[in-house]
Amino acid sequence: MFRYFTRLLNYFILKAKNDNIRDFKHYSNIEKIPSSIKSVRDKLEEIFSDSVDFVLREIALGENSEVKILIAFIDGLTNKQTVNTNILRALMIESRISKLNREVNRETIIDILKENLLSIGDLEIIDDFKQTVEKILSGDTVIYIDGKNVAFKADTKGWETRGVEEPETEAVVRGPREGFTETLRTNTALLRRKIRNPKLKFEMIKLGEQTNTDVCICYIKGIANPDIIETVKRRLKRIKIDAILESGYIEEFIEDEPFSLFPTVGNSEKPDVVAAKLLEGRIAILCDGTPFALTVPYLLIETIQASEDYYSRPYFASLARFARMLAFFASVILPSFYVALISFHADVIPFKLLLSVSASREGLPTSAFTESLLMVLSFELLREAGVRMPRPIGQAVSIVGALVLGEAAVKAGLVSNLMIMVTALTAISSFVVPPMGGTIPILRVVFLIAANILGFMGLFLSIFVVLIHLCSLRSFGVPYTSPIAPLDGMGLKDSIVRFPIWSMITRPKDITSNKNKKVEHRMKISHIKKED
Repeated sequence: MFRYFTRLLNYFILKAKNDNIRDFKHYSNIEKIPSSIKSVRDKLEEIFSDSVDFVLREIALGENSEVKILIAFIDGLTNKQTVNTNILRALMIESRISKLNREVNRETIIDILKENLLSIGDLEIIDDFKQTVEKILSGDTVIYIDGKNVAFKADTKGWETRGVEEPETEAVVRGPREGFTETLRTNTALLRRKIRNPKLKFEMIKLGEQTNTDVCICYIKGIANPDIIETVKRRLKRIKIDAILESGYIEEFIEDEPFSLFPTVGNSEKPDVVAAKLLEGRIAILCDGTPFALTVPYLLIETIQASEDYYSRPYFASLARFARMLAFFASVILPSFYVALISFHADVIPFKLLLSVSASREGLPTSAFTESLLMVLSFELLREAGVRMPRPIGQAVSIVGALVLGEAAVKAGLVSNLMIMVTALTAISSFVVPPMGGTIPILRVVFLIAANILGFMGLFLSIFVVLIHLCSLRSFGVPYTSPIAPLDGMGLKDSIVRFPIWSMITRPKDITSNKNKKVEHRMKISHIKKED
């Protein structure tokens, strides 16, 4: 025991030393900006060689053109109007009109640029040459000054983007219709519009050795658990990969159980959904280039919740959640229940129904298991074809294909009419719970195999194993089955049954560091009175 403890202690000491060495190397790798404009131009032309979208523009300032300035940016990533008006025009024309050229020299150039000429809101002075290259690749314009070891970074991002539109994956009847876009700054602005609180924090990091993708960590200070925030940052900093092209890349690196069938990291493309989760103490992760935001911790109960539940009456919302839960169980268990009933427990079927089932299965060349497996796989093929093909064609393929295939299979004597009904109910039920879209097909096949081996006993054993697995899962330290297990009475108000919003006075205690009370609504039902 002592030897094991000593080895563990040595491991952490070596790890700390390596982290310190890595940090030292990071700071020692800072490359100073050359003071000569010619040297800067040569280095930039070498770095961006064979890049037709890279633009360099040299300008001379001062009464005798004694100070030279080099402007660098990427065409297509910058707003040309901002560059032309706020930078080029200001340096080339307005400086002469205002007679600032007489005051420009190597000693005053930085102050004059910052205070008089460059009319850019986000202006930053940088002394690291590598950082200036990163800013150029991010869409900013960098201004180098002859004789100085610093440069100005001007925020001129302005590439072509998709506008804010209604998300297709989370359609609602009532509620906001705006969704995230592929531009990170637009997404942070959408969240800031929902939560106008200075405690809403956005922290930026870059991931991807080749792509240098901007990733933003969002949380509300004072509500989010500091331990979970540090865990998120630590897991993100561990990611070492060439490219981050979508938030799904990040999800696989930071989830607690990468081999589990159940998702432990949530995702959404609706700002109101992400804002509501932030207000409950969760952390959101936004990735540049994708409209899907990740949210952690993610609980099992969230799979049957929808944003529209909070915009409608609590009775209807509770009924909708109960229907989603039944749909989840039906989509997973219904085919295996059919196989177990037909193959092992036909004696529990009522006599008249048994006659009907026997008549429909008469002459079939396949067993109930083969029949179910064939129809389940056929449905998955049709669904995949409908998703991958263009939308007008995909809808026709999925609907017409299912009708034609089902009718042809029955007439050919390959499957029974009852199996067609089971498959149709299973398919409809699987569409009710979109967050479980990747989990349901695998569980369905596993339960089918178990039911084919041991009947109802195999089905119940497989369900029992899945329940044990669910109870063992955690999402960033939070029990996956909370608030049901462990039981949280206040948390049950927003679980299968949704209580009125005015009665939800506490945030989930397993997510936040303490029981932070929400702002109590002034208009509680018991306090509403008619005034004469």
